[in-house]
Amino acid sequence: MCGFVGFVDKTTRLKKEKIIRAMNSKIVHRGPDGEGYFVDNFGALGHRRLSILDIDGGCQPMIDKSGRYVLVFNGEIYNYLELKEILEKDGVVLQTKSDSEVLLYSYIKWKEEVCNKLRGMFAFVIYDKKEHVLFGARDQFGMKPFYYMNYQGLFIFASEIKAMLEHPNFVKEINLDALKMYLVFQSSVKEETFFKNVYKLLPGHYFIYKDGKLQIFAYYSYEFARKRKSFFTCKKELQNILENCVYVHKVASDVEVGSYLSGGVDSSYVVSVAKPNKTFSVGFANDGFDETTYAKEFSNSLHIRNYRKEISPDDFFDILPTVMYHADEPHANLSAVPLYFLSQLTKKEVSVVLSGEGADELFGGYNEYYDPLILKIYLKVPLFIRKSIRLLCKKLPHFPGRNTLIKYGLPFNERYTGHGSFMESEEANLLLAKKLRNNEKISDILNPYYKMVEKENEVTKKMFLDLYFWLPQDILLKADKMSMANGVELRTPLLDTVLFSYSKTLPNSFLIHKKTTKYIFREIAKEKMPLNWAIRRKCGFPVPFSKWLLEEKYYLRVKELFTKNYVKDFFDVCFINKILEQHYHGIANHGRKIYNIYCFLVWYEQFFA
Repeated sequence: MCGFVGFVDKTTRLKKEKIIRAMNSKIVHRGPDGEGYFVDNFGALGHRRLSILDIDGGCQPMIDKSGRYVLVFNGEIYNYLELKEILEKDGVVLQTKSDSEVLLYSYIKWKEEVCNKLRGMFAFVIYDKKEHVLFGARDQFGMKPFYYMNYQGLFIFASEIKAMLEHPNFVKEINLDALKMYLVFQSSVKEETFFKNVYKLLPGHYFIYKDGKLQIFAYYSYEFARKRKSFFTCKKELQNILENCVYVHKVASDVEVGSYLSGGVDSSYVVSVAKPNKTFSVGFANDGFDETTYAKEFSNSLHIRNYRKEISPDDFFDILPTVMYHADEPHANLSAVPLYFLSQLTKKEVSVVLSGEGADELFGGYNEYYDPLILKIYLKVPLFIRKSIRLLCKKLPHFPGRNTLIKYGLPFNERYTGHGSFMESEEANLLLAKKLRNNEKISDILNPYYKMVEKENEVTKKMFLDLYFWLPQDILLKADKMSMANGVELRTPLLDTVLFSYSKTLPNSFLIHKKTTKYIFREIAKEKMPLNWAIRRKCGFPVPFSKWLLEEKYYLRVKELFTKNYVKDFFDVCFINKILEQHYHGIANHGRKIYNIYCFLVWYEQFFA
């Protein structure tokens, strides 16, 4: 696991060398074990290395024997041995045991077609010195970050935005067009980031940069093909695939591999199959917010050593500026903070860790994927009637079921806005300063994606949307940024292209069965762990932020930031302080809205204030 930076500009070679070193110094946390550079009159490449595979021979930038191609690469290619065998049959003599060299020569052989042959997590750039062409790509799910800017003759790319800021011709300007939808989704969901002219290379895409022009192409998409199958046949086949995924993610390392462990079925399954020597868990002292006891008991049952840490509210608030810095953009998923502490704890023992992300999106694990019978009956009521009930409920004070009636008074493509969203666009407008309010709707963002699956059933539509938004923009982003902030490589064996190729064919009844989500996965897990672990409902990574705000100490800490002079440039200061007061006095629970605002302001102070 590593990080890279690079650029093309018209400065002298000497200046390029100075700039690329300054850029690379900003991502030393991604690769504390080594650094490398390549500079010529065309451009510059920099790399930071965390040594995992072929510790002595995998240094970058890596140049092929002809001297024509130069590679910088972040990630792991899990099928590199199969690709290596193909290359060697073609007469290629490799000098190292690294997946980096296999990737470099695979590109030379297959060019852009190489992307579809890779099984792993990756972001990379290859420079063709002869043609002065850059080729870059990002993995199918977006596990590894990739940012770029192509503006006024300057082309920059990097694993993290903070490195790009070090180029002297980079103009740092906040992109306020991203703020409203950030409030809705709790993370940056647009292709353009919070930094003007800086974009994300989307998952499953590659680019070609030639003669000052940038072309971007999609090479992978999520296409479902549900089929009628035998449950018992599927269960056996899927079990073999799952165990293979865990195996290949564990063995592709020359250093020890540990595992994160919560109280949920996903990470517990990974631990049960991988059987690492060490597991890691964090939690909070508040009742209902600590699963470390479960993790400890589970580890003990497998004779695995468990390391755990309890996070205090002071720990949480004190580290938040650091978390926002490493996130690059404002990120309001509360679990990012405990994930930072978890990675910090892990680094003391190992540099590679397995985690359970991906199973919910591939196997229908989120509670929102299941509609209770009463809701299914209510959805048979004509939409125009449900819309009328929705409008009436919005005028009434809170009562049990009010929010549900409001939500289900919308058509499906407006009702399900992704696992991470929690407010409507009108609510976001109320929080914003008047000059930033606009008519942008959630549907403006989501409808193009809903059109891709308009013929699919509702469960598949929900999974599709979360694969495109929630997974790469939130789950995988924080997984990469918080682990790499501490020099830890996080691997997700339950998120694999081989696994998705099979899971996309599963009938919906194998995913949601009666009230059980992730049904077939849980049935497989029952054979690896105690029943109560396999059937435990998903609870995410709970953080008691809303409860902490009821304490004067933390209420005042938030209020201090909410009343700073610059806040009026972004938010309606009177309104956001009003909801803070309401929350503190127990009138209403505005915890998530307050945290969204608070995270943005903390992030802003890290990069702009």
